[in-house]
Parts: sequence; C-alpha cells; structure tokens
Amino acid sequence: MKIAVVAANGKASRAIIEELIARGHAVTAFARSENKSAAKDFVQKDILDLTKADLAGFDVVVDGFGAYTPDTLPLHTKTSQHLADLVAGTATRLYIVGGAGSLYVDPSHKVQLLDTPEFPTEFYALAKAQTDELAALRPRTDAKWIFVSPAADFQADGAKTGKYILGGEELTLNAAGESVISYADYALGMVDLIESGAHVGERVSLVRA
Repeated sequence: MKIAVVAANGKASRAIIEELIARGHAVTAFARSENKSAAKDFVQKDILDLTKADLAGFDVVVDGFGAYTPDTLPLHTKTSQHLADLVAGTATRLYIVGGAGSLYVDPSHKVQLLDTPEFPTEFYALAKAQTDELAALRPRTDAKWIFVSPAADFQADGAKTGKYILGGEELTLNAAGESVISYADYALGMVDLIESGAHVGERVSLVRA
C-alpha cells in the first residue's frame, strides 16, 4: 500500500514507519523539520499546511502528532480534524495514534481512565486533550478514521515481543494484570490494523499480550 505518515519524526511514528517498510509498503514521511525517520520519501511541511493534493493517492494516512505543553495541547484536535477534512469523501483511511486516558473502565462506558482517582495528575492535561480529540472524531462519517489507543503504560524503549491483544473501548489488561505496550509492539499492531482495513469509524486499543 501507499502510506503517508504525518508528524513522522516522533518516536511512535518512526516505529510505525520501520514496521511498514519492513513489510514492503511504500511510505512517505511528512514532518516540519528534517527527516529523522527511515522513510526515503520525505516532504518537509507543517501538518496544518498540508493540502488535499499532498495526501491525494495515498491508501492510508497515519497521524502520529503529539503535543505536550499547555499551549499546544489543543492542536491534537485541530490537527486530526484538519487531516480528516483532507481525506473526507475519499477512500483514504486515517489512523490516529491516540491516548489511553479516554479508555473506559466500566462496562457501561460512563467512567474513563483519566477520571479515576489513580490516574496520574501530571498526565491529565494530555489525556484530556486526546480525549477531546476522540470526541471530535466520533460524529464524523465523512472520513474513514480509526483511533488507536495504546495501553496505559506506553513504553518508548520497551522490547518488541511480537505479541499483543487487540482491545476496544475498554481498558484491557493482559494475563499479568498489566496495561502496558512498547512502541515497537504498538507499531506491529498498528500495521496489522492498516493491512486488515477493519474498524473504520471506531476506537480500538492495543496492549502487550
């Protein structure tokens, strides 16, 4: 497949690009600074400056955008909505590297992880920004979006085990009672999702098996 990875210099994006290339996909990376990924095809351009023409012809767009400072957190919603606008009405699927804070911890889907007493206060603002991002995507039927939440413990330097559990809207624990996944295993799951073409218009989650 022909795949664009936007905000390609982030750690999660780079892991996804490596997995895509290893499986023989044609990858074009987009970033506002010089290319730090393994992709040979690269476009230096800010995510909000991308146009429909930039993304035309891609089977898939992966959104790896991340922001962490109070003034940039609203960009999670702004950037994913911009990308959804660009692929709206086309067959191009938009996969978003999401957050875990929006996962539900009850079967009735009334309580999200970020609103539990145990959730670390230092991560609340980021989790809320990504929760708002997902909420803005849910009503959209004009774009083929898929929001992929990692486990609660998302480990940048964790090992690639090659095993993961595909979950849905609820926080999923593995046999050890953990919600954890490495970037490498998340990338594996993300590319499996891309190749399957399933779960359009849904939020799914990934946790190490």
